[in-house]
Amino acid sequence: MGFHTFDPAKAARLDDESRYQFCSRDELLGALAAGGGADDHLLDLGSGTGFYTTALAPFFDRVSAVDIQPEMHDHFRDNGVPANVSLVESSTDSLPLADSSVDAVVSTMTAHELPLAATLTELRRVLDADGRLVIVDWSAEGRGEAGPPRSERLGAADLRESLTEAGFSVERAEERGETLLIAATSN
Repeated sequence: MGFHTFDPAKAARLDDESRYQFCSRDELLGALAAGGGADDHLLDLGSGTGFYTTALAPFFDRVSAVDIQPEMHDHFRDNGVPANVSLVESSTDSLPLADSSVDAVVSTMTAHELPLAATLTELRRVLDADGRLVIVDWSAEGRGEAGPPRSERLGAADLRESLTEAGFSVERAEERGETLLIAATSN
């Protein structure tokens, strides 16, 4: 698991609204407990084509859309980037953001592609005290009918353990058919 990326030649598949069957905008907002602060800064980790970034942007003052692949940001630009979204080309284990500068982080269907331990350490650095982290990803417990092969996926229990070891307080960890959802806070 980890250390690979989605093929940019298939980027248009990431803009398919059928993705909402696995995770909706409202589900992410609920798990983030979002929409209250006038100065909230959201980090979308592995933002890809901006599918979820664009849906979440109206609920935050600022959004940093992080992706390591410039081709994904090119696709995002072609779709139209909301005014409050900054595109950040970066690896997830060395973010060009100040300490405690982010209020919330979301990662949708990308955790299995990341250098997880190093990424979680970096997220602890950039998240403000009591910052929220929500991860929705393909589950190793799923049937494998959608998403990457099961051998490349994480399980909710393993992800919970990784988050706890990195210093997060996990509030919610659930398996949901093909996907899992984890909600945690920084301490």
